[in-house]
Amino acid sequence: MNVKDILNKEELTKEDLLTLMKIDNKEELQLLFDKAYETKLKYIGNNVYYRGLVEFSNICIKNCKYCGIRRENKNVERFFMTKEDILKSAEWIYENGYGSMALQSGERTDKEFIDFVEEILKDIQKMTDNGLGITLSVGEQTYETYKKWREAGASRYLLRIETTNKNLFETIHPKDELHSFEKRLQGLKDLKKAGYQVGTGVMIGLPGQTEEDLVNDVIFFKENDIDMIGMGPYILHNDTPMGQEFKGKILSEEKRVELGLKMIAICRIYMKDINIAATTALQGLDPMGREKGVLAGANIIMPSATKTSERVKYQLYNGKPGINDDAEKGKTSLEKSLKEIGENVIYGKRGDSPHFFSRNKK
Repeated sequence: MNVKDILNKEELTKEDLLTLMKIDNKEELQLLFDKAYETKLKYIGNNVYYRGLVEFSNICIKNCKYCGIRRENKNVERFFMTKEDILKSAEWIYENGYGSMALQSGERTDKEFIDFVEEILKDIQKMTDNGLGITLSVGEQTYETYKKWREAGASRYLLRIETTNKNLFETIHPKDELHSFEKRLQGLKDLKKAGYQVGTGVMIGLPGQTEEDLVNDVIFFKENDIDMIGMGPYILHNDTPMGQEFKGKILSEEKRVELGLKMIAICRIYMKDINIAATTALQGLDPMGREKGVLAGANIIMPSATKTSERVKYQLYNGKPGINDDAEKGKTSLEKSLKEIGENVIYGKRGDSPHFFSRNKK
């Protein structure tokens, strides 16, 4: 079946998804992106929602082989933002009408960290009169911790699976109890049970990853009723085992961007009413990556509101963009470029995942 016929189908099979993933000419690629954007317009509108991103700590107990803030990287200057600085960033996000913020950090599971996050969530909601949607992205925790944070004011949680191919997962993580595929899956189940809008995602263009792996990722998202997806192209970090092993041996930047855009488009067509982020990693490989992501079906962008002095210390991969931009500059230049492609930045609304509400009506 040709691409045009597949894009006109109501329900797509695994074979259909694989055909779309393997598109290798510009005309068919544009058909894919156009169909995805048409689906976005139908279910979301020509709207983009901001999540003001605050990366508040790069201290991490994990040792993932791809990540720049992994525990054993001694070249990182570690930091942990004060409560006052986090609240200052949250206040800026709220006053600038973002509607939502994302709190992200390296992973910790100790009581001090858990209590700190709970306190921050309560303080932000008090300060904004429960006016901000808050996404957490702070790694695997117990169900009890997820529940505690949900009750303190977080409504969304991003826990990336990174890849649903268990063998591949185990090659990019150390083989120990701290880096367990089963634990990650359990985390996603616990988050749903705790009442979150559940987000996950994968790295795209990993060494050893196939197009079928990516299709299986998309099917996993749908089978697990995921509400939001944050995924992006894999980018090396020099101070990591994978950065050293695979330097010069991974897909070209252009190919990884193309695969990233295909994944956004296919997820939009296949899952329709979910939230999909155009991630910073896309922009890291293509200056217009986020805008292209939106035109391929994404509706969420996460401009950094991290304290400028700390941004350089939170680099999960090489060449992270926007490190020296202040939050105000990032906001205005992004809004201008989104308007140029016909998108409305929606202020003052949380931009919750429509899928979350439809699955809870079932």
